[in-house]
Amino acid sequence: MDELTRIFHRAAEHAAAYRRSLPERPVARPVDHAALRAAFSRPLNRSPADPLTVVDELVAAAENGLVATAGPRFFGFVVGGALPAATAAEILAAGWDQNAFNAALSPAALAAEEAAGGRLKDLLGIPATASTGFVTGGQAANTAGVAAARQHLLTEAGWDVGLKGLGGAPRLRVIAGEERHATVDRSLRLLGLGTDCLETVRTDDRGALDTDDLRRVLASDPGTPAIVCIQAGNVNTGACDDLRTACDLTHAHGGWVHVDGAFGLWAAASPATRHLVDGVELADSWACDGHKWLNVPYDCGYAFCSRPAVHADALSYTASYLTRADGTPAGGADFTTESSRHARGFATWAALRELGRDGVAALVDRCCLLARRFADGLSAAGYEVVNDVVLNQVLVSFGDDARTDHVVQAVQQDGTCWMGATTWRGRRLMRVSVSGHTTTEADVDRSIAAIMRLARVS
Repeated sequence: MDELTRIFHRAAEHAAAYRRSLPERPVARPVDHAALRAAFSRPLNRSPADPLTVVDELVAAAENGLVATAGPRFFGFVVGGALPAATAAEILAAGWDQNAFNAALSPAALAAEEAAGGRLKDLLGIPATASTGFVTGGQAANTAGVAAARQHLLTEAGWDVGLKGLGGAPRLRVIAGEERHATVDRSLRLLGLGTDCLETVRTDDRGALDTDDLRRVLASDPGTPAIVCIQAGNVNTGACDDLRTACDLTHAHGGWVHVDGAFGLWAAASPATRHLVDGVELADSWACDGHKWLNVPYDCGYAFCSRPAVHADALSYTASYLTRADGTPAGGADFTTESSRHARGFATWAALRELGRDGVAALVDRCCLLARRFADGLSAAGYEVVNDVVLNQVLVSFGDDARTDHVVQAVQQDGTCWMGATTWRGRRLMRVSVSGHTTTEADVDRSIAAIMRLARVS
């Protein structure tokens, strides 16, 4: 075996051993941060080190600071553990060391993105003619969507924002629900629109947009172009906005609809949940994550746009050594804000190939069923489940806010499972997110038992 093969084998063996340990490994453990930093902070050696030794030292240094987010009992945030084929594709992508900027740098990377993008659009109910940008995650996808909206609406108003910037530009309205994800606000800051421009719409008792209030807000200033940001999957409750009505109302006023569907857009992949995103095809741009419900490795997100030329105009750039003869967008970096781009399409292609259409649907369905199993088990134990469990999100109260926080902290320190805390409607709650392909009924029951045990002494 040659040296390069030995190095890669060693890394793969360590990675596989870690994955095999996940079913019984503590999800998290108390961390001595000083010791962890010290393990990584040895003085830089003067002479080269043996790569095999470097790999072993890296594994030893990281061991006590790893969180088993890829395991079956991590329910904090909306994080799926990477599928085997997707993980292997990621290893290959690193080995191939491809820059997915354009087809000159990696024809294979762009071909994989094109094929995977087509399959994603088919699964998610997005028009086949839409463009797809492979980005880092929901934040970048939301930024791409709002950038395209800004580009289109200002062009329609006779203003070239790419050339002139925002100084002196016609005013744009940005309308979003009061329970929007914080990445929407961040996108507005990054794009120079600022959060002061936000007009908020009330949400109902599920956390979904109140479309009657959206109608009122749109009618309050009908002459000003509007970007309306709606949600597929409230980050706390999982509730989906009425996409069809929101799109119809917005388009009647000449506005642009952007759907933040980081995890909720995956509801379209299952016949059992597809009704939750009825009308999704009517929107103008969409944001979605791959490292959530598709269970591909970090980082991976998707920015879709109904107007590919607008998408490219908003994000691409040209240089003398990059200009295409026909001037048309080529995909890749044209639909993202990155030039040096990780070849994310390989892992997405592999995940979709491994699961197939039925496998993606089954993954969504199973996570939803397991979320309801959590809700039923904790409710039967006497704890309050405060949301209607429509997807994979469960909100639980253990009494007053202080006790709930104490139970969450105890669960995180125990290591059997890991849940986060959130504030929703003024209450502190445990938030359970079921997203991993390896989670079973036994994992849920084991986690419920641990929560009950810890809650009794909290």
